[in-house]
Amino acid sequence: MTTKLDWEGRVGRSWAHEWRRTDRSFGGLTDQLLGKASARGVRKALDVGCGAGELSMAMARGHSTAEVVGIDISPELIDVARERAGYLPNLDFELGDAANWSRPGFAPDLIMSRHGVMFFEQPVEAFAHLANISAPDVRLVFSCFRSFEENAWAERVVGCLPAGSFVEPNRFAPGPFAFADEAHVRGILSDAGWSEIAFEPIDYAFVAGTGEDALGDALDYFQSIGPAARAAASLAPDEKARFIGNLGRYLRNNEEGGIIALRAAAWIVTAKASAS
Repeated sequence: MTTKLDWEGRVGRSWAHEWRRTDRSFGGLTDQLLGKASARGVRKALDVGCGAGELSMAMARGHSTAEVVGIDISPELIDVARERAGYLPNLDFELGDAANWSRPGFAPDLIMSRHGVMFFEQPVEAFAHLANISAPDVRLVFSCFRSFEENAWAERVVGCLPAGSFVEPNRFAPGPFAFADEAHVRGILSDAGWSEIAFEPIDYAFVAGTGEDALGDALDYFQSIGPAARAAASLAPDEKARFIGNLGRYLRNNEEGGIIALRAAAWIVTAKASAS
């Protein structure tokens, strides 16, 4: 389980440090998510779990008359986002928890998120709050991973760990794969007051490493970010060496032309507030 305290602490610091490689890994998904979010005019957009700000920045650039706000609970990620986007006058970043955040005079007609909504401890209450602070015609557009099994890269990376070192969390506990089950997510959104809920499966290339030493790049990345990072950090030196060896063999088999790209599977979920 990935908790709010994790994002406010170690996990947030890791993602802030790795924002360039993280943005790269989600590049193929970001373009499709942005296309869905931009399918209609936007007046005010809220980016939930904005991280280092890539989606917020793209929305602000593409909709220069819109007011865009990105929120995240990690101080380090908000610092990075603000540093990156200081030149965009219609974009603001704020430290906050989307489950209870609001801003006077700001009622978004678009709520968007790139893999940022699977960490709510009380998801029904959080999505209900977001509907309540929004404009009557608000749209919800977010991405999340599909199942662990459909993301073979995640299974393989975890499988490189020594037996017993990875404890699989409750499938619905807050974390990267908490929204994999369509029926579960549909129930959350419906209970929270959202309707016209739709799921589009998206397969994209998860770019883990590039350049002259793509393998070293990917190995370093997966020891900082990803499903095995926490477990790998606590391994004894000999166990870690075996993990890196196993992971290296898997990643090397997926390298082509200086790029290590792994097939990833996500949902793009859309909905509207029931009141609309």
